[in-house]
Amino acid sequence: MLSAITGNGWALLGAALAATLAGCGSAWGVGLAGQAASGVVTEDPSKFAKVLVIQLLPGTQGIYGLLVAFVALSRFGLLGGGGTELSVQTGLMVLAACLPIAIVGLVSAYHQGKTAVAAIGVVAKKPDQFGKAMLFPAMVETYAILSLLISILAVTSIPV
Repeated sequence: MLSAITGNGWALLGAALAATLAGCGSAWGVGLAGQAASGVVTEDPSKFAKVLVIQLLPGTQGIYGLLVAFVALSRFGLLGGGGTELSVQTGLMVLAACLPIAIVGLVSAYHQGKTAVAAIGVVAKKPDQFGKAMLFPAMVETYAILSLLISILAVTSIPV
């Protein structure tokens, strides 16, 4: 059954996983942080801007996954549906190149959301510590950026 999947099919699967898994992680992380932010704003509406910035941090992984998907689809002419047929080997390479941001994006966005919840708790009690609180979820972002980098480098190095 897997042998029936074409090279284009494997490449499309890689792009879809990059966008979908990283996007799901972002939705999960932003949702977790949004729940905490809502509680803080209920108690003190003046903290809205600070907690909103922290809540949005896990959303970047979804953007990274979408970026990798667009790079892969456009690089191989699959975005408009008019590209040439990729070999199965090339399609599998595209799939493999998309996996770092797909997997790390999913996991890091979830954990960044949990870290953002804690940072929102810091802002709730000590709003003057906003800058320090932002550093904790930002540290998780490092791994999403590294996986974005490796996925883009891998996709762009695959010979056409």
